[in-house]
Amino acid sequence: MLRRRGLRLTTARRKLLESRAIALPLSYLLWAAYVLIVVSWVPVVGVYRLFTFRRDANRMRVGRVLRRAGALAVAINPFWDFHVDAAPDAAASIDPRRPHLFVANHRSMADIFLLCLLPWEIKFLSKDSVFRIPLLGWLMRTAGDVPLARGDKDSARAAIEQMRGRLTDGASVIVFPEGTRSADGSLAPFREGAFRLALELAVDVVPLAIRGTETALPKHSLVFSPTTATVTVLPPVETAGSGAAEAPRLAERVRGDIGRALGLQ
Repeated sequence: MLRRRGLRLTTARRKLLESRAIALPLSYLLWAAYVLIVVSWVPVVGVYRLFTFRRDANRMRVGRVLRRAGALAVAINPFWDFHVDAAPDAAASIDPRRPHLFVANHRSMADIFLLCLLPWEIKFLSKDSVFRIPLLGWLMRTAGDVPLARGDKDSARAAIEQMRGRLTDGASVIVFPEGTRSADGSLAPFREGAFRLALELAVDVVPLAIRGTETALPKHSLVFSPTTATVTVLPPVETAGSGAAEAPRLAERVRGDIGRALGLQ
């Protein structure tokens, strides 16, 4: 079973961190530390990319270096007790030498940090606004992550083609098919584009069920909250032998798997 955690949230620590007088200044100190992590990772990623350019064509190694920055951000955050768990035999059935489409529900910006704890290198499909953040955007592009402008059809087509390239090169990709964060914890309908791509390339789909992150970093706030959150890795769904016309059914099946894991169905 997979299991990794951040700082354990004891009752005493939770009570202390719930105090606004503690949470506010500590949150700003953490954001300053996160900026320092990004700045310090730029030369590390740049040098690593320079020296592994030829033998890391699909950017798996350099991507893994960047995910360690996310894992470090979790490790130093006293508000967060984050875990990676797995359904029986789920992790063992994922071959890291083969590309997969990972699919997760979306509850918070903190989801990204939680997903950095997964033991596999996965390229993120992320809002293009994140790629415009100085230095962070460069790090993500260098790691092979894919930008998407919400509501822009041309951007969506370009993102699909980039994901196609990543998967064809042997790298896994993760998407949030709801398209936006859930406001009430429910599961919105899943968009079918990424599922159609998985079917075309015969790439297995790995459902991920995220719970708890909605309180980790409330929307429109920079103040962290004491939170225990988990991402559960569910058994992969095979796509071999199915055509692109099966995309709606595949999307609904994966949505159902995640919903049941979250106790929503």
